[in-house]
Amino acid sequence: MRRLESWKQGAIRFVCGRRTKWLVVIIWLLIFLVAAPFGAKLNDAQDNDAQSWLPGSAESTQVLDISEDFRPEQIPAVVIYARENGLTVQDRRQISADVAQLKSLRDHGVRGAETRGPVFDRQTAPRAAQVHVPITMGPEGWERIAGAVDSIRDEVGEGGGGLTVHITGPGGTSADFADAFEGIDSTLLFSAMAVVIVMLLFTYRSPTLLFVPLLSVVVALFTAQALIYLLARHAGLTVNGQSAGILTVLVFGAGTDYALLLVARYREELRRHRNRHDAMQLAMNRAGPAVLASGSTVVLGMLVLLVAEMNSTRGLGPVAAIGVLVALLAMLTLFPALLLVCRRWIFWPAIPRFGTSDPTEHGVWARMGRRIARRPRLVWGVTAVALAALSLGLFQLRAAGISNADAFTEKPDSIVGQEVSARYFPAGTGDPLVIVSNSAQAVQVGRAVAADPGVVPRSIGVPPGTAPEHEGKVLFEATMRAPADSSAAKDTVERVRDEVHAVDGADAQVGGGTAALLDMDEAQTHDNYLVIPLVLTVVLLVLGFLLRALVAPLLLVATVMLSLATALGISALAFRHVFGYAGEDVAFPLFVFVFLVALGIDYNIFLTTRVREEAIRQGTRPGVVTALASTGSVITSAGLVLAGTFAALATLPLVGFAEIGFAVALGVLLDTFVVRSVLVTSLFLDVGKKVWWPHRLSRHDGADGTETVAEKQRGEVRRSSE
Repeated sequence: MRRLESWKQGAIRFVCGRRTKWLVVIIWLLIFLVAAPFGAKLNDAQDNDAQSWLPGSAESTQVLDISEDFRPEQIPAVVIYARENGLTVQDRRQISADVAQLKSLRDHGVRGAETRGPVFDRQTAPRAAQVHVPITMGPEGWERIAGAVDSIRDEVGEGGGGLTVHITGPGGTSADFADAFEGIDSTLLFSAMAVVIVMLLFTYRSPTLLFVPLLSVVVALFTAQALIYLLARHAGLTVNGQSAGILTVLVFGAGTDYALLLVARYREELRRHRNRHDAMQLAMNRAGPAVLASGSTVVLGMLVLLVAEMNSTRGLGPVAAIGVLVALLAMLTLFPALLLVCRRWIFWPAIPRFGTSDPTEHGVWARMGRRIARRPRLVWGVTAVALAALSLGLFQLRAAGISNADAFTEKPDSIVGQEVSARYFPAGTGDPLVIVSNSAQAVQVGRAVAADPGVVPRSIGVPPGTAPEHEGKVLFEATMRAPADSSAAKDTVERVRDEVHAVDGADAQVGGGTAALLDMDEAQTHDNYLVIPLVLTVVLLVLGFLLRALVAPLLLVATVMLSLATALGISALAFRHVFGYAGEDVAFPLFVFVFLVALGIDYNIFLTTRVREEAIRQGTRPGVVTALASTGSVITSAGLVLAGTFAALATLPLVGFAEIGFAVALGVLLDTFVVRSVLVTSLFLDVGKKVWWPHRLSRHDGADGTETVAEKQRGEVRRSSE
């Protein structure tokens, strides 16, 4: 312990030294100059193909791997032509001409020569026609599909004169998802930056001070992106559009929060010390451990995602952990060094002068603390009941997955085309089941598939008896009656799997787009039950280690869980009755939980470490009031910043991101203004020094005029540094 304390003091002196602070700034400047070019290439390292999202052990993933032995991984784009009153002769000529053009197309992986169609909805007086254009998937995933669909659109046009033309199917939908993710990094970067600038101006009331945390966060972001890019290129780290977007939000939100917490303590110490280097050293000594514990909680919580089955969730874990870790390192080194370089004037116009009183001692949070202290049990009881009542909205939560048609905040062309196609063709056309089996039992498997009521009769793409073989395996397809992303289609997949698995010796497996969605839902449900308890355990252990207590961590975790339930309940009501969203993704509760618990616990850590510090000096109950008065303003500001950065996710035209952004922002605000400031404060006031059980502080706090030996030693270290 003494060695750790000595190492900590040495690191703080290095960062806060009169000369060494310049060395810290120079080191980070060199890191930024090297990292920036690599960070800008992160989009090039993204892997948005199917395997980067699917669970690795799922049946649909295995079918996808086997199908590559028969053909390159393909995704069909479906061109749908429709005229309500029936296709004219001119329409049919145009369709034939378009097909001829498509057959010669080779751009962006389009396999034009394998174009199939036109297929008409009926033999006489057809009203609609479909043309299937296969596209070869590559490591670029969505990006390549988007370019391929653009090439197809250039050939077929947009119709006119009563003829409608849409590009749908898996290819069209994937292209629209790619368009939604296009520029995600820059969109979120500028949105988050705008939120941070506004909130820092509101918090600091200084046009100069905001540039220091902003610069530090930008350096941290580019450094994290560069490190992730190198790991993706050379160490197999999986990065996709989802994790890259969340990385930006996390680094900006967490980094700015840590900056706010440090500045608040530095401002306090500047009023007590003439020398700014001494003031920063004391601020780092007292606020640094809380910031370090907060950051460590987030990093460990994100790393728990490595146990997830979903590749996309598992890949997010190290990406988010690296981002927060780099942000933490930058805020504990670069940020304080820059503040020292800039001197006191950086706080202009509200410069904290030596000897002036701290305005927080008599502010709104001090008055609130004194009022809560009068009847703390009543306060926490009423607050807990109110939050529990609001959490009843959880019964409105529909986290069973959302269809492609409901996944966009606006209706793109592929969804319009899907609706048009469903009026004239079987709804599952264009996204068939993919079945592989041993060749000897292929006919039996084919009959079992065709007999299912959810499969269109005679829809098997390649008859099992004539299907090409590879190492004793055959592959064929079947069209479903229901839309490929519907619950009915998933039910069909489950039935067909049961039927083909029952064929002796067939070793049959069922894949395709619907099977992949079903496997993802099951994997995400598994991850919810596995990851949530593990993250709670990590948070509890970190709090226990930090506070050297058991009661306080249990109370804090309980309040965070109540805050989470309330946020989810209110969000579910808003999604149903305000925004009109059809439902939530299966992974929605997990993502909201991880972000709210791992990030929301930061504020409780900062408050309770200050309570503990004050409890040693003056007792737990007066220490709670002092801690609330000292930290109330900065924690509120930090919560507003974090909520604002997550709300930036709503700038993306995807329902899933908008829902996560709304729920996390709401949860952070609840945690900041209600749970931390009212519920936790009143609980600690009511329980008193027993919150520190089994630590000695639970028997003798500062109110008894006694300190433990370790506390005396730490006090001596602080006084010697002063």
